[in-house]
Parts: sequence; structure tokens; C-alpha cells
Amino acid sequence: CAFTASAASTDARTRKQAMAKDRIGWGTAERAEIANHANNGSWALIDRSDVPNDRSIVRLIWGYKRKRSGALKARLCVQGCAQVRGVDFDQTFCATMRPTSLRALAAIANSSGMRMRRWDF
Repeated sequence: CAFTASAASTDARTRKQAMAKDRIGWGTAERAEIANHANNGSWALIDRSDVPNDRSIVRLIWGYKRKRSGALKARLCVQGCAQVRGVDFDQTFCATMRPTSLRALAAIANSSGMRMRRWDF
């Protein structure tokens, strides 16, 4: 997760640090993140014994961010370099796009004669 890389940040860099600072708050944020993934159908929970011998389980890490409003945000991140397209994932997702970025992208597509098929806010 990119938001954990800032050296100037006072946000927790590990789960141990986060839990030492605010166990209840960060635990609630983690449960909310897992619930979001469950509601979106982001993954299927399987037993370790069902993992084929030629595949490994992809490692997950937590990223923590305290928002300006004071809200705690926990993000579950996967080690992308350990994934194989079509095996470990079939879709990609970008969490946010600013309206100004969408306008710039639309302008570039228009000037290049391309059509935009899909976008989200």
C-alpha cells in the first residue's frame, strides 16, 4: 500500500504498532475492511490443504492510515509481485479517481479518437 511508505507519517507501519497504539480502533477498522472484501466477493476462503502443490498462498499485509478527520482506515494489501494473472486474479481495481483526472483522461481519449467505455466515481 502506497500510503504506508511515507517516512514522515506517524501512522503505524506494522500491525503490532497499530495494535499497541489503539487496539479497539484499529481492530474495528480491520474488521470493516474484511467485511468490505466479503461483501464485494473479492476472494474465496479456502482450506490450506486445497492449495495445489505448484501454487503458494499469496501474502497479505495491513496498511494503516489515520485520516485528517481522525477516522482510522485499515487496508488489506496483497503482495502483487507474487501473483499470476489469470490464476491469482482476473480483474484489477483502482480505489479512487479524482474528477480532474477523469476530465484529463477524457480529453486525451477524445483528442486521440478513442472511446471511453467505462469509468466510476
